[in-house]
Amino acid sequence: MRLISQGICGATLALVAGSAAAAGSGVTLYGVADTFVQYLDNGGQHSYSERSGGATGSLFGLKGDEDLGGGLKAQFDVETGFNMNTGGLFADTTALFYRQAWVGLSHATYGSLSFGRQYEPSFRIVYPSDPFRVNEVTSPFSADVLAVDRNTLSTQYDSGRSSNSILYQSPNMRGFQLYGMYAFSSTVSQPVPATTGNMLNVAMRYSGYGFYAGLAYVNQHAGQETLAALPAPLSLLGTEHFIGALGYQIGIVNLQFNYSYNRSKDPAPGSLAARLGTAHSLSIAELGATIQATSADIIQIAATERNVRGTHDNTPGIEIGAEHAISKRTSFYMRAGYMKNNGSATVSWPGATVSTAGTKQVLAVLGMTHRF
Repeated sequence: MRLISQGICGATLALVAGSAAAAGSGVTLYGVADTFVQYLDNGGQHSYSERSGGATGSLFGLKGDEDLGGGLKAQFDVETGFNMNTGGLFADTTALFYRQAWVGLSHATYGSLSFGRQYEPSFRIVYPSDPFRVNEVTSPFSADVLAVDRNTLSTQYDSGRSSNSILYQSPNMRGFQLYGMYAFSSTVSQPVPATTGNMLNVAMRYSGYGFYAGLAYVNQHAGQETLAALPAPLSLLGTEHFIGALGYQIGIVNLQFNYSYNRSKDPAPGSLAARLGTAHSLSIAELGATIQATSADIIQIAATERNVRGTHDNTPGIEIGAEHAISKRTSFYMRAGYMKNNGSATVSWPGATVSTAGTKQVLAVLGMTHRF
Protein backbone atom coordinates (compact mmCIF):
# COMPACT_ATOMS: atom_id res chain seq x y z
CA MET A 1 0.00 0.00 0.00
CA ARG A 2 1.14 3.53 -0.56
CA LEU A 3 -0.04 6.93 0.57
CA ILE A 4 -1.55 9.21 -2.05
CA SER A 5 -0.77 12.88 -1.54
CA GLN A 6 -1.48 16.02 -3.51
CA GLY A 7 -0.29 15.93 -7.12
CA ILE A 8 0.00 12.10 -7.50
CA CYS A 9 -1.94 9.68 -9.74
CA GLY A 10 -3.53 12.21 -12.04
CA ALA A 11 -6.08 14.94 -11.60
CA THR A 12 -8.90 12.84 -10.14
CA LEU A 13 -6.87 11.05 -7.46
CA ALA A 14 -4.97 14.21 -6.70
CA LEU A 15 -8.21 16.06 -6.09
CA VAL A 16 -9.43 13.36 -3.68
CA ALA A 17 -6.11 13.08 -1.90
CA GLY A 18 -5.58 16.84 -1.82
CA SER A 19 -8.90 17.52 -0.08
CA ALA A 20 -8.12 14.83 2.51
CA ALA A 21 -4.60 16.13 3.05
CA ALA A 22 -5.99 19.59 3.68
CA ALA A 23 -7.91 18.14 6.62
CA GLY A 24 -4.78 16.52 8.04
CA SER A 25 -5.69 13.04 6.86
CA GLY A 26 -4.46 10.42 4.41
CA VAL A 27 -5.95 8.59 1.45
CA THR A 28 -4.48 5.21 0.53
CA LEU A 29 -4.52 3.42 -2.80
CA TYR A 30 -4.25 -0.34 -2.30
CA GLY A 31 -4.87 -3.50 -4.28
CA VAL A 32 -4.15 -7.08 -5.26
CA ALA A 33 -3.19 -8.57 -8.62
CA ASP A 34 -3.89 -12.32 -8.71
CA THR A 35 -4.03 -14.71 -11.65
CA PHE A 36 -3.85 -18.49 -12.05
CA VAL A 37 -4.02 -21.40 -14.48
CA GLN A 38 -6.80 -23.90 -13.81
CA TYR A 39 -7.53 -27.52 -14.70
CA LEU A 40 -11.15 -28.64 -14.16
CA ASP A 41 -12.74 -32.07 -14.54
CA ASN A 42 -16.45 -31.18 -14.72
CA GLY A 43 -18.32 -34.48 -14.70
CA GLY A 44 -15.75 -36.06 -17.05
CA GLN A 45 -15.40 -32.96 -19.26
CA HIS A 46 -11.83 -31.65 -19.01
CA SER A 47 -10.84 -28.01 -19.51
CA TYR A 48 -7.88 -25.68 -19.00
CA SER A 49 -8.19 -21.93 -18.48
CA GLU A 50 -6.58 -18.81 -17.11
CA ARG A 51 -8.59 -17.02 -14.42
CA SER A 52 -8.29 -14.33 -11.76
CA GLY A 53 -8.40 -14.24 -7.97
CA GLY A 54 -7.58 -17.81 -6.95
CA ALA A 55 -6.00 -16.96 -3.60
CA THR A 56 -7.18 -13.36 -3.13
CA GLY A 57 -9.60 -11.52 -5.36
CA SER A 58 -7.91 -9.09 -7.75
CA LEU A 59 -8.94 -5.64 -6.57
CA PHE A 60 -8.01 -2.03 -6.04
CA GLY A 61 -9.49 0.57 -3.78
CA LEU A 62 -9.22 3.93 -2.09
CA LYS A 63 -9.68 4.37 1.64
CA GLY A 64 -9.10 7.22 4.02
CA ASP A 65 -10.07 8.93 7.25
CA GLU A 66 -10.27 12.38 8.80
CA ASP A 67 -9.65 13.14 12.46
CA LEU A 68 -12.66 15.13 13.67
CA GLY A 69 -11.33 15.55 17.21
CA GLY A 70 -12.43 14.07 20.50
CA GLY A 71 -11.57 10.54 19.35
CA LEU A 72 -14.04 10.74 16.44
CA LYS A 73 -13.03 9.94 12.84
CA ALA A 74 -14.77 10.08 9.48
CA GLN A 75 -13.86 7.10 7.27
CA PHE A 76 -14.57 5.78 3.79
CA ASP A 77 -13.63 2.84 1.57
CA VAL A 78 -14.44 2.25 -2.11
CA GLU A 79 -13.16 -1.02 -3.58
CA THR A 80 -13.68 -2.74 -6.92
CA GLY A 81 -12.93 -6.25 -8.12
CA PHE A 82 -11.57 -7.05 -11.56
CA ASN A 83 -10.46 -10.00 -13.66
CA MET A 84 -6.69 -9.90 -13.97
CA ASN A 85 -6.71 -12.14 -17.06
CA THR A 86 -9.10 -9.90 -19.07
CA GLY A 87 -9.11 -6.49 -17.37
CA GLY A 88 -12.91 -6.60 -17.01
CA LEU A 89 -14.92 -6.02 -13.85
CA PHE A 90 -15.46 -9.03 -11.58
CA ALA A 91 -18.87 -10.66 -10.92
CA ASP A 92 -21.10 -7.67 -11.75
CA THR A 93 -20.03 -5.54 -14.70
CA THR A 94 -22.69 -2.93 -13.87
CA ALA A 95 -21.16 -2.14 -10.45
CA LEU A 96 -17.96 -0.11 -10.38
CA PHE A 97 -17.35 -0.70 -6.66
CA TYR A 98 -18.72 -4.23 -6.38
CA ARG A 99 -16.69 -5.17 -3.29
CA GLN A 100 -17.17 -2.17 -0.99
CA ALA A 101 -18.48 1.40 -1.09
CA TRP A 102 -19.19 2.96 2.30
CA VAL A 103 -18.70 6.03 4.47
CA GLY A 104 -19.06 6.35 8.23
CA LEU A 105 -17.89 7.49 11.65
CA SER A 106 -15.77 5.63 14.20
CA HIS A 107 -14.85 6.20 17.83
CA ALA A 108 -12.40 4.18 19.90
CA THR A 109 -14.82 4.03 22.84
CA TYR A 110 -18.21 3.70 21.16
CA GLY A 111 -17.46 1.77 17.97
CA SER A 112 -18.33 2.65 14.38
CA LEU A 113 -21.40 3.33 12.26
CA SER A 114 -21.15 3.10 8.46
CA PHE A 115 -23.44 3.30 5.44
CA GLY A 116 -23.31 1.83 1.93
CA ARG A 117 -22.26 -1.50 0.40
CA GLN A 118 -20.38 -3.43 3.09
CA TYR A 119 -19.21 -6.80 4.33
CA GLU A 120 -21.91 -8.43 6.46
CA PRO A 121 -21.44 -9.45 10.12
CA SER A 122 -21.99 -13.10 9.14
CA PHE A 123 -19.08 -12.90 6.66
CA ARG A 124 -16.81 -11.47 9.37
CA ILE A 125 -17.74 -14.40 11.63
CA VAL A 126 -17.01 -17.13 9.06
CA TYR A 127 -13.86 -15.60 7.53
CA PRO A 128 -11.41 -16.67 10.31
CA SER A 129 -12.79 -20.25 10.25
CA ASP A 130 -12.26 -21.00 6.54
CA PRO A 131 -8.70 -22.05 5.61
CA PHE A 132 -9.28 -20.59 2.12
CA ARG A 133 -10.53 -17.24 3.48
CA VAL A 134 -13.96 -17.41 1.80
CA ASN A 135 -12.30 -16.81 -1.57
CA GLU A 136 -14.96 -16.24 -4.24
CA VAL A 137 -13.28 -18.51 -6.80
CA THR A 138 -11.51 -21.47 -5.14
CA SER A 139 -12.85 -21.77 -1.58
CA PRO A 140 -14.96 -24.96 -1.22
CA PHE A 141 -17.05 -23.13 1.38
CA SER A 142 -17.89 -20.43 -1.18
CA ALA A 143 -18.68 -23.16 -3.72
CA ASP A 144 -21.27 -24.61 -1.33
CA VAL A 145 -22.79 -21.20 -0.52
CA LEU A 146 -23.05 -20.04 -4.15
CA ALA A 147 -24.15 -23.38 -5.64
CA VAL A 148 -26.95 -23.18 -8.21
CA ASP A 149 -29.16 -26.18 -7.33
CA ARG A 150 -32.70 -26.67 -8.61
CA ASN A 151 -33.93 -27.76 -5.16
CA THR A 152 -32.62 -24.60 -3.45
CA LEU A 153 -33.24 -21.89 -6.06
CA SER A 154 -35.83 -20.18 -3.82
CA THR A 155 -33.74 -20.51 -0.64
CA GLN A 156 -31.69 -17.34 -0.39
CA TYR A 157 -27.94 -17.57 0.19
CA ASP A 158 -25.89 -15.21 2.33
CA SER A 159 -23.79 -13.32 -0.20
CA GLY A 160 -21.27 -11.82 2.26
CA ARG A 161 -21.86 -8.21 1.17
CA SER A 162 -24.99 -6.05 1.25
CA SER A 163 -25.94 -2.85 -0.53
CA ASN A 164 -28.10 -0.12 1.04
CA SER A 165 -26.86 -1.19 4.47
CA ILE A 166 -26.27 0.37 7.88
CA LEU A 167 -23.59 -1.36 9.97
CA TYR A 168 -22.65 -0.93 13.62
CA GLN A 169 -19.42 -2.44 14.97
CA SER A 170 -18.61 -2.31 18.67
CA PRO A 171 -15.08 -1.72 19.92
CA ASN A 172 -13.08 -4.74 21.05
CA MET A 173 -14.20 -5.44 24.64
CA ARG A 174 -11.62 -7.81 26.17
CA GLY A 175 -11.77 -10.04 23.12
CA PHE A 176 -15.51 -9.69 22.46
CA GLN A 177 -16.95 -7.76 19.53
CA LEU A 178 -20.56 -7.18 18.44
CA TYR A 179 -21.96 -6.42 14.98
CA GLY A 180 -25.39 -5.35 13.76
CA MET A 181 -26.51 -4.62 10.20
CA TYR A 182 -29.79 -3.69 8.57
CA ALA A 183 -29.95 -3.60 4.78
CA PHE A 184 -32.80 -2.25 2.68
CA SER A 185 -34.13 -3.95 -0.45
CA SER A 186 -31.85 -3.93 -3.50
CA THR A 187 -32.03 -4.95 -7.16
CA VAL A 188 -29.29 -6.43 -9.36
CA SER A 189 -29.14 -7.49 -13.01
CA GLN A 190 -26.21 -9.94 -12.73
CA PRO A 191 -25.70 -12.87 -12.56
CA VAL A 192 -29.51 -12.93 -13.00
CA PRO A 193 -32.08 -10.13 -12.54
CA ALA A 194 -33.15 -10.28 -8.89
CA THR A 195 -34.66 -8.17 -6.13
CA THR A 196 -33.93 -9.02 -2.51
CA GLY A 197 -35.95 -7.87 0.48
CA ASN A 198 -34.76 -6.12 3.61
CA MET A 199 -32.25 -8.00 5.75
CA LEU A 200 -31.24 -8.15 9.43
CA ASN A 201 -27.75 -9.51 10.14
CA VAL A 202 -26.33 -9.67 13.69
CA ALA A 203 -23.24 -11.38 15.08
CA MET A 204 -20.80 -11.62 17.98
CA ARG A 205 -17.34 -13.11 18.29
CA TYR A 206 -14.59 -13.73 20.80
CA SER A 207 -10.86 -14.06 20.19
CA GLY A 208 -8.18 -14.65 22.81
CA TYR A 209 -5.68 -17.15 24.22
CA GLY A 210 -5.45 -18.90 20.83
CA PHE A 211 -9.23 -19.50 20.76
CA TYR A 212 -11.80 -18.08 18.36
CA ALA A 213 -15.60 -18.41 18.41
CA GLY A 214 -18.34 -16.61 16.51
CA LEU A 215 -22.13 -16.74 16.13
CA ALA A 216 -24.35 -15.02 13.57
CA TYR A 217 -28.04 -14.81 12.72
CA VAL A 218 -29.41 -13.55 9.40
CA ASN A 219 -33.05 -12.93 8.46
CA GLN A 220 -33.62 -12.16 4.78
CA HIS A 221 -37.06 -10.97 3.66
CA ALA A 222 -38.65 -12.30 0.50
CA GLY A 223 -37.75 -11.20 -3.03
CA GLN A 224 -37.77 -12.63 -6.54
CA GLU A 225 -35.44 -13.54 -9.40
CA THR A 226 -35.90 -14.00 -13.13
CA LEU A 227 -34.42 -17.12 -14.73
CA ALA A 228 -34.40 -17.53 -18.51
CA ALA A 229 -35.55 -21.16 -18.32
CA LEU A 230 -38.70 -20.35 -16.31
CA PRO A 231 -41.97 -18.88 -17.62
CA ALA A 232 -42.35 -16.39 -14.74
CA PRO A 233 -40.25 -14.78 -11.99
CA LEU A 234 -39.38 -17.20 -9.18
CA SER A 235 -39.97 -16.27 -5.55
CA LEU A 236 -36.96 -15.85 -3.27
CA LEU A 237 -38.49 -16.93 0.02
CA GLY A 238 -37.78 -15.37 3.37
CA THR A 239 -34.74 -17.24 4.70
CA GLU A 240 -33.08 -17.50 8.11
CA HIS A 241 -29.40 -18.36 8.52
CA PHE A 242 -27.87 -19.73 11.74
CA ILE A 243 -24.07 -19.67 11.66
CA GLY A 244 -21.37 -20.82 14.08
CA ALA A 245 -17.57 -20.72 13.72
CA LEU A 246 -14.65 -21.98 15.82
CA GLY A 247 -10.86 -21.84 15.70
CA TYR A 248 -8.03 -22.98 17.97
CA GLN A 249 -4.31 -22.37 17.57
CA ILE A 250 -1.96 -25.20 18.59
CA GLY A 251 1.61 -24.21 17.80
CA ILE A 252 1.89 -23.77 14.03
CA VAL A 253 -1.56 -25.33 13.42
CA ASN A 254 -4.81 -23.36 13.43
CA LEU A 255 -7.77 -25.79 13.63
CA GLN A 256 -10.94 -24.36 12.05
CA PHE A 257 -14.63 -25.27 11.86
CA ASN A 258 -17.87 -23.64 10.73
CA TYR A 259 -21.47 -24.73 10.36
CA SER A 260 -24.46 -22.95 8.86
CA TYR A 261 -28.10 -23.92 8.61
CA ASN A 262 -30.21 -22.04 6.05
CA ARG A 263 -33.96 -22.37 6.61
CA SER A 264 -36.45 -20.99 4.10
CA LYS A 265 -40.12 -20.27 4.69
CA ASP A 266 -42.68 -22.54 3.04
CA PRO A 267 -43.74 -21.41 -0.44
CA ALA A 268 -47.34 -20.37 -1.03
CA PRO A 269 -49.51 -23.29 -2.21
CA GLY A 270 -49.72 -23.38 -5.99
CA SER A 271 -46.83 -20.92 -6.44
CA LEU A 272 -44.08 -21.60 -8.96
CA ALA A 273 -41.66 -22.34 -6.10
CA ALA A 274 -44.08 -24.89 -4.62
CA ARG A 275 -44.74 -26.57 -7.99
CA LEU A 276 -41.03 -26.84 -8.84
CA GLY A 277 -39.87 -27.80 -5.33
CA THR A 278 -37.20 -25.09 -5.20
CA ALA A 279 -37.52 -24.18 -1.49
CA HIS A 280 -35.55 -26.78 0.46
CA SER A 281 -33.48 -25.83 3.49
CA LEU A 282 -29.80 -26.78 3.57
CA SER A 283 -26.76 -27.00 5.80
CA ILE A 284 -23.05 -26.45 5.13
CA ALA A 285 -20.27 -27.81 7.35
CA GLU A 286 -16.52 -27.26 7.01
CA LEU A 287 -13.64 -28.68 9.04
CA GLY A 288 -10.08 -27.68 8.25
CA ALA A 289 -6.69 -26.39 9.31
CA THR A 290 -4.17 -23.72 8.35
CA ILE A 291 -0.54 -24.68 9.00
CA GLN A 292 2.27 -22.10 9.14
CA ALA A 293 4.92 -24.60 8.01
CA THR A 294 7.68 -21.98 7.76
CA SER A 295 7.81 -18.20 7.87
CA ALA A 296 7.20 -18.22 4.10
CA ASP A 297 5.01 -21.30 3.66
CA ILE A 298 1.35 -21.93 4.52
CA ILE A 299 -0.54 -25.20 4.01
CA GLN A 300 -4.36 -25.30 3.98
CA ILE A 301 -6.75 -28.23 4.11
CA ALA A 302 -10.55 -28.31 4.31
CA ALA A 303 -13.27 -30.95 4.20
CA THR A 304 -16.82 -29.77 3.45
CA GLU A 305 -20.33 -31.12 3.04
CA ARG A 306 -23.42 -29.43 1.65
CA ASN A 307 -26.62 -31.23 2.58
CA VAL A 308 -30.05 -30.30 1.15
CA ARG A 309 -32.84 -31.25 3.54
CA GLY A 310 -35.83 -33.27 2.36
CA THR A 311 -33.97 -34.72 -0.65
CA HIS A 312 -31.04 -37.04 -1.26
CA ASP A 313 -28.84 -34.16 -2.49
CA ASN A 314 -25.49 -33.82 -0.76
CA THR A 315 -21.99 -32.88 -1.82
CA PRO A 316 -18.94 -33.89 0.22
CA GLY A 317 -15.63 -32.37 -0.81
CA ILE A 318 -12.00 -31.91 0.14
CA GLU A 319 -9.37 -29.35 -0.87
CA ILE A 320 -5.71 -28.78 -0.08
CA GLY A 321 -3.63 -25.72 -0.80
CA ALA A 322 -0.19 -24.26 -0.31
CA GLU A 323 1.22 -20.75 -0.51
CA HIS A 324 4.88 -19.70 -0.70
CA ALA A 325 5.88 -16.07 -0.19
CA ILE A 326 8.96 -14.89 -2.04
CA SER A 327 8.66 -11.39 -0.55
CA LYS A 328 6.34 -9.41 1.70
CA ARG A 329 4.06 -8.64 -1.25
CA THR A 330 4.47 -11.50 -3.74
CA SER A 331 3.59 -15.18 -3.39
CA PHE A 332 2.83 -18.30 -5.40
CA TYR A 333 0.05 -20.75 -4.58
CA MET A 334 -1.54 -24.05 -5.55
CA ARG A 335 -4.94 -25.65 -4.95
CA ALA A 336 -6.24 -29.18 -5.52
CA GLY A 337 -9.83 -30.15 -4.76
CA TYR A 338 -12.44 -32.87 -5.22
CA MET A 339 -16.25 -32.81 -4.88
CA LYS A 340 -18.80 -35.60 -5.39
CA ASN A 341 -22.39 -34.58 -6.11
CA ASN A 342 -25.02 -37.07 -5.01
CA GLY A 343 -28.68 -37.14 -5.98
CA SER A 344 -29.55 -34.16 -8.15
CA ALA A 345 -26.88 -31.87 -6.61
CA THR A 346 -24.95 -29.63 -9.03
CA VAL A 347 -22.21 -28.05 -6.90
CA SER A 348 -18.89 -26.90 -8.31
CA TRP A 349 -16.40 -24.10 -7.77
CA PRO A 350 -17.74 -20.65 -8.70
CA GLY A 351 -17.51 -19.98 -12.42
CA ALA A 352 -18.13 -23.62 -13.43
CA THR A 353 -21.63 -24.65 -14.53
CA VAL A 354 -22.51 -28.29 -13.84
CA SER A 355 -24.63 -29.64 -16.70
CA THR A 356 -25.11 -33.18 -15.32
CA ALA A 357 -26.31 -33.78 -11.76
CA GLY A 358 -24.62 -36.32 -9.51
CA THR A 359 -21.15 -35.99 -11.07
CA LYS A 360 -17.71 -35.43 -9.60
CA GLN A 361 -15.70 -32.22 -9.83
CA VAL A 362 -11.88 -32.10 -9.75
CA LEU A 363 -9.89 -28.86 -9.58
CA ALA A 364 -6.16 -28.09 -9.83
CA VAL A 365 -4.78 -24.54 -9.70
CA LEU A 366 -1.36 -22.85 -9.90
CA GLY A 367 -1.20 -19.07 -9.46
CA MET A 368 0.57 -15.91 -8.35
CA THR A 369 -0.50 -13.04 -6.07
CA HIS A 370 1.02 -9.55 -5.78
CA ARG A 371 -0.20 -6.97 -3.26
CA PHE A 372 0.37 -3.24 -3.59
